[in-house]
This record gives sequence, C-alpha cells and structure tokens, in this order.
Amino acid sequence: MRKLNTTVVGLLILLATQLTMQAQVQKKISNKNYSAYLFAYFTGNQKSEEAIHFALSNDGYNFRALNNDHPVIASEKISSTGGVRDPHILRGEDGKTFYMVATDMVSDKGWNSNRAMVLLKSTDLVNWTSSVVNIQSRFPGNDSLLRVWAPQTIYDAKAGKYMIYWSMKHGSGPDKIYYAYANTDFTNLDTTPEQLFYSPTNSSCIDGEIILKDGKYHLFFKTEGNGDGIKIAVSDQLTKGYTLQDKYVQQTKDQVEGAGVFKLNNGEGYILMYDVYVKGKYQFTKTKDLEHFTVVDQAITMNFHPRHGTVMPITTLEAERLVSKGGPAADIIGSANASQIKKIKIKVDTAKSTLYLSEKPGTKLN
Repeated sequence: MRKLNTTVVGLLILLATQLTMQAQVQKKISNKNYSAYLFAYFTGNQKSEEAIHFALSNDGYNFRALNNDHPVIASEKISSTGGVRDPHILRGEDGKTFYMVATDMVSDKGWNSNRAMVLLKSTDLVNWTSSVVNIQSRFPGNDSLLRVWAPQTIYDAKAGKYMIYWSMKHGSGPDKIYYAYANTDFTNLDTTPEQLFYSPTNSSCIDGEIILKDGKYHLFFKTEGNGDGIKIAVSDQLTKGYTLQDKYVQQTKDQVEGAGVFKLNNGEGYILMYDVYVKGKYQFTKTKDLEHFTVVDQAITMNFHPRHGTVMPITTLEAERLVSKGGPAADIIGSANASQIKKIKIKVDTAKSTLYLSEKPGTKLN
C-alpha cells in the first residue's frame, strides 16, 4: 500500500494542467484524438429519475457518474411532460457541435401517453439549447398516435442533413421505426416522418441504433410481440433497403432493450451494450465485426445504475471541461484505471487529505 500526500497529487494535477495548456496553445489536439467516453442515460421510471445524466470513462469499460449522478439538465425546463428518457448524443460533422435527442415522457402517465421528443444542441457539452417537437400536432394524419419513443440522430452525408429516427405506435398497430430530417438549427423536423424499416413479420420494432461500418448501415433494434430481443438489419442505403439478419444478438436469456453501440478509441472493435431491465443492470459485449459478440461484464464498473442510454467518444479537453463542471474529486481519483492498481482498494481519506493506492504484486513504481 503506497500513500501519496496532497502535495504529490497537487503536483501531478499541476503538471497535467500545464501540459494541457501547452497542447491548447500549440493546437495539437485534434477532434479525432478521442481519449475518453461520455455516457448519457436516465436512471428509472420515477419522474425524478426521468432525466439526463452523464458519466465519463477513460477506457470504455469503467464509468463514473458526473454531478453525483444527479441530472445535468432539468427535465421540466426542456420537456412538455416534465420528464425525458432514452437520451442519444452525437458529435456533429464539424467536430465541435453536439446534438442530443430524448423521449419526452413521464412513464407514470402510461406507456401510450407521449407524442413528442426533445431536441438539444450544444457547443461545449455543458450548456444546451432545446426544443420540443410534438409529432401529433406538427404533422397532420397522426390522430391515432399513441407514443413517440427513443429518438436518435445520424448525419446523412448524401443529403447533407441530420436525420432523426425513432419508433411510433398508432392505434392497435405495432411500433414502427420512422425517420425525418431536422432543420438547420436543430429545433424542428423539416420533413414528414417516413417508415425506415419494414419488419418481415410486421412485429413491433423499437430502440433503433444505426452504425455505419464498411459502407453498410447496421440497424440494431428490439423486437416485441414476436420474440423479444435485439436483432440487426443491414442496408447499403441509410433510409431504405434494410434486410433483416434473423437472429438475436443479445448474450443473455433475460429480456433486454435499449441497444447502444460505440466504437472503442483504441481501434479494438465495438461495444454493444443493452439494458437488462428485468434485472436492473446493463450488459456489455464486445465485437469486431458486428456479427459475433462476447460478454465483457467482468471488465465493467459503474458507480451508478443506468437505463437506456448511449456512449460517445470525446477528447481530453472535453472530458476536463465536464469534470470541472460536475466531477466529485473522490470519484475522479477513484476512476484511476492503470493495470497495476488494485481498483477495489483505492481509498481517499478526506480528513487527512490523503490518497491511498494499492499496487499489484511485482509492480515497479519507476
């Protein structure tokens, strides 16, 4: 067990700060030099839990909640219902603008109670502008609309626009995945929603997630009513032509929802995560080809309990900005992930201003 006093910790922080400032001045940090991950999520079905939360990770496996796992944006200020769920976050094509969408919903009002989504925009991940888009009032012909769920955003390079896709249910029909293009300001939808994916069995499809790999668009979604689980449909066009790969890709027999896929910064493949909602936990799997998935739960740590959310790679500067606005010191220190450290034995003695790190046997401190 090694003890580092606050002087040593302070010097390390000062050195890191100086190096960061030098990098900023020299403009050597590129938006593509991603070194961390931002996890946007909500936490439960109570109204107080239906809000946007943020967590950070250095490696895509060990996440720590920001703001003591309290909401980073007040739901009542951005939604029409007083609650938001299923946040999806995306970096814009310019590398410095961020887009977030969420379900405008309070589940206590019923699963068929919402008609809207929330669109948010930011240039620093801290300050957000927002708009509510009510599909039923915005577009004629939606009198029988019952719910608008889990919107996500992707950039359509061919159209030069940001495309939002989500699931909707009308009357007694199944949930279907639709898409429409956002306006330039990302405050409204410019085009009438059109169906994106046609299920061969006409069963309900929700929680869509599109990943572009090797020129192919992979649409992950949850099936309902005809076997429940996560499947993938593939197309070489973003807005049509999806062919179902008729197999479930979740690696559990428990019910799941809210598939989220993100690319690892180290080039070692992708993480497919999903909400095992009947057990109140998440499962993480790893894949290199988006076809074969291996459970990596043993490598995952989180000091929070997320529900349906998404992960986006970010830079060191962006992570530092988020931490400065809502990162408890003990959590930041406790997120140390060097392979030589026994993570479960990290200890912070705030009374003595002392940090204790336990190293694994045979570790050379030089």
